[in-house]
Amino acid sequence: MLDCTYRVEIPHRPGQLARVVTAIAQGEGLIGDLVTVSLGRETAVREITVEIRDGDQAARIAQLIEALDGVRVLWHQDRALIRHEGGKLEIGAVRPVRTVQEMRDVYTPGVARVCAAIAGEPSLATRYTMISRSVAICTNGTRVLGLGNIGPTAAMPVMEGKAVFYRQFAGLSAMPILVDATDVDTFVETVVRIAPTFGGIHLEDISTPECFEIERQLIERLDQPVMHDDVHGTAVVTLAAAIVACRRAGVELRSATVGQLGLGAAGFGIAALMVDGGARRVIAFDPLAASHARAAARGIELGTMEDVLRESDVVVATTGRAGLIEPAMVRPGQVILALTNPHPEIEPEDTERAGAAFAADGRSVNNVLGYPGIFRGALMAAASAITLEMKLAAAEALADLARGDEIVPDALDQGVHDAVAQAVARAAERGGATDPSTG
Repeated sequence: MLDCTYRVEIPHRPGQLARVVTAIAQGEGLIGDLVTVSLGRETAVREITVEIRDGDQAARIAQLIEALDGVRVLWHQDRALIRHEGGKLEIGAVRPVRTVQEMRDVYTPGVARVCAAIAGEPSLATRYTMISRSVAICTNGTRVLGLGNIGPTAAMPVMEGKAVFYRQFAGLSAMPILVDATDVDTFVETVVRIAPTFGGIHLEDISTPECFEIERQLIERLDQPVMHDDVHGTAVVTLAAAIVACRRAGVELRSATVGQLGLGAAGFGIAALMVDGGARRVIAFDPLAASHARAAARGIELGTMEDVLRESDVVVATTGRAGLIEPAMVRPGQVILALTNPHPEIEPEDTERAGAAFAADGRSVNNVLGYPGIFRGALMAAASAITLEMKLAAAEALADLARGDEIVPDALDQGVHDAVAQAVARAAERGGATDPSTG
């Protein structure tokens, strides 16, 4: 699915917008945002965003609108492309320089005194530079969303998006670092060499099994927080969703069997955190034998897909295969979290019709709820690593913040991210933040 925005010039008279909306409905489009660009005596210009399947449908809807008497489609375009025009990030100063004295303060001669102070006492860099409020988002683009190995440059829009949320929700400056290397040693060495610039290292969109070894080596070699978000950030938010769903379904997670379909980066991270989070039993299915030894070493049982669906109280699916789960496979009373985007393994509506107690997909279970607050909390506590206790604290905080029918709290609520950061910082201070957990 994609969102297409149509800029349309419409006669400014009663009933004209309704004609356009009807044409869009005839084209099987689902209307989202509607913005008035201008109002004139004779015409109005409006931008209408429509959820569609593909470019062919976008063109058909444009033709239906154009066929209306007196109506013109000025342009239509994929909304995501519009929002990415010119990129999503820029580097800016915390304070503007407007006077000669301010120039002397922030550059020569004043800056030399700050450099000398840090050279004499390196810990002062936390106070006098951006290091303690910055994160490197490192990728080689070998496993991007559902697109696969598209390389580091094509992965940049994802990294920019992550950085936007770091700034908005955690007040951190995050810089995408595109590493043109697919082998573990080169990637690790590259990140180690640039690591002094940053307070934390966020790994993103790296293929398995390399991502696990890269994270392990970086945790060993660096004295700052390192976390592969696809593994741990996704796992934290999914554990929170599972806790909430179990409460709603009257299931106690600590007495439940959790099933995991798919043991890629996200799936393995979720299954491992379910074990650590106290699930009575975790059983998983993945057709790739390469993932089996890693799972078994973390206390995750292995079975067939049928075993997982038959025996589990809670089922989490991260397979990348839309429509994998048939409604007949759903056991009444189960909790089903089908998280593949944009099309889940089974639609929540179909799951609930099949008798599930609770169902959700990846639109609501989003790792943007996790990583900004996790890293902010780690940096607040001057933690040297992100530990299991910190991840569990983040998941519990998210679960406790869900309200009403929410399976997780609102990702755009600033208070949610503040609460996660505080919970993570408290966990870091309690535990010393020295025992890294790589899932």
